Amino acid sequence: MQINLTGHHIEVTDSLRDYVNEKMARLERHFDKVSNTHVILTVEGDRHKAEATVHMSGNDIFANCTEDDMYAAIDHLVDKLDRQVKKHKEKITNHLHNKHNNDYSLEETE
Repeated sequence: MQINLTGHHIEVTDSLRDYVNEKMARLERHFDKVSNTHVILTVEGDRHKAEATVHMSGNDIFANCTEDDMYAAIDHLVDKLDRQVKKHKEKITNHLHNKHNNDYSLEETE
């Protein structure tokens, strides 16, 4: 998975980049069809905002999170993305499962 990391009003340090890469790797454990991710980290006053767009086969998902700490914002962002990725994978699996069941039911009635 390719991760594009952008910082607005914040310098993206190596430790911050490593933290984002480590956390985003969690998404690939649940769904291996993730192609690339664009993460934007922003500081607005004392609020730290993390947002991401994940491009995967069949869908793009977006999430954002605002916290007092950038690392906490990244953690909550990945939690939100993880839930959406699982939901997308479940939907694909259910559609494939229903398609195969419909094929079998047609064969049995003939």
